[in-house]
Amino acid sequence: MMKQLIECVPNFSEGRRPEVIGAIAEPFKNTPGCYLFDCRADEDHNRLVVSLVGSPEPVQTALIAAAKIAVRHIDMETHAGGHPRIGAVDVIPFTPLRNMTMPECADLARSFGERFYRETEIPVYFYEEAALRPDRRRLEVVRRGQYEALKKEVADPARHPDVGEPRLHPRAGATVIGARKFLVAFNVNLGTTDVAVAKRIAEAIRASSGGLCHVKGIGLALKDRGLVQVSLNVTDHEKNPLYRVTEFVRTEARRWGVEVVETEVYGMVPAAALMSSAEYYMRIAGFDPAQIIELRLLEMMG
Repeated sequence: MMKQLIECVPNFSEGRRPEVIGAIAEPFKNTPGCYLFDCRADEDHNRLVVSLVGSPEPVQTALIAAAKIAVRHIDMETHAGGHPRIGAVDVIPFTPLRNMTMPECADLARSFGERFYRETEIPVYFYEEAALRPDRRRLEVVRRGQYEALKKEVADPARHPDVGEPRLHPRAGATVIGARKFLVAFNVNLGTTDVAVAKRIAEAIRASSGGLCHVKGIGLALKDRGLVQVSLNVTDHEKNPLYRVTEFVRTEARRWGVEVVETEVYGMVPAAALMSSAEYYMRIAGFDPAQIIELRLLEMMG
């Protein structure tokens, strides 16, 4: 029987201290059966995003070890950064890769949430396909008001965690755990220092404001670079491909006389998400992914 494989992209509220980033990453490098594909930190966001692939059990073991390190080094009472967050281990999403269905992945997320609380004492909220309540499917709803608001509101039954006592961990806050499809973290950097432009564009493009479906977005200042950023999560790149997202931002930016300087893919990305944009911009007629030699080789190798 072929083994199950999952992807996991845990986000930690630390992007500025190399020694802490390195310590958090160690369990992902050294746990047999867990493979670290990508690890990148952002100082402006003050956030670490890690991409893992492996069998469910070793991935869970590595996550627990990394979480315990994060609890020792990250204090949410003093944390500040550009990215929304409610905890030191802010979010842990699982995605089925091979020999695993989405419902099975949701069950995995829920069972892991129970284990996570037992071993770290960090309360857990479930989201997306693992949500226990329909109003908690969307991550931005769970994180409403961020850590500062949640620590005051957690005693309200409407904001009780799904696992754990109705109070936050004194240092590490809370963690959101779920199961979802591939998400593409996609940033568009603009040639201005006016963060209001990025915030207006983010509001226009995100689904919650009536923009593009399957797109979430916030506007941030990249002060060290003299740019602003429309930071986006594309939750279904097949329904709204990256080229459409890019052109929407470009069109909106020109209303303020601002140009797109560059785009960034943050972390891992499915090949199909990039191929559709290459096909669009290069105007390739009748393009077939089977023409890509590396993909054909992978298919041959099983």
